[in-house]
Amino acid sequence: MTVDPNAATQGFPSPDHRRPSAARYLVPALVAAAVAVALGAYGRVHDPAGTAFNLAGFSSTGAVKSWLATAAFAFALVQVVSAFMVYGRLRGPSWAPALHRWSGRIAFLLAVPVAVHCLYALGYQTYSTRVLWHSFLGCFFFGAFSAKMLLLRAERLPGWLLPVVGGLAFAVLTLLWLTSALWFFRTTGVTT
Repeated sequence: MTVDPNAATQGFPSPDHRRPSAARYLVPALVAAAVAVALGAYGRVHDPAGTAFNLAGFSSTGAVKSWLATAAFAFALVQVVSAFMVYGRLRGPSWAPALHRWSGRIAFLLAVPVAVHCLYALGYQTYSTRVLWHSFLGCFFFGAFSAKMLLLRAERLPGWLLPVVGGLAFAVLTLLWLTSALWFFRTTGVTT
């Protein structure tokens, strides 16, 4: 009779039944905090350049940022709806998981140039309540996003954790959009 040395022994629990380590939650939280603090520190000590980029066809860098942020916010809305489909809260097509992944990737790619411009051209500013909150939330968003990406790869997470972290990232992105793009459009008008 041959014995499989890798087979689970009847008297011992298999490794899959172990209690999850606290490190699986602590590491993403620490990385999130480190990302947020690093971005805030860079934005605070960096001398603002005034401009980082401009795209042809736009009247100002503020317009570029506002439209990119609006597009990122629109894809984030798709993320929320597709997340409800993935988690079975809404009926959706079989390709809802792919829609969720790709809308998130596109939203992130649209948000990065906005963040680069904010950090490099403007820095971490505190001269008004709106700007202070926007600066804080921008750093917080990229920290929360980093935590979400790390948690995606973790195994045996509670079913509520990813939706909560994803919902937090969406809520912060919404506040960012309200304190930047919407404010810009209300102040200067909806222009390109």
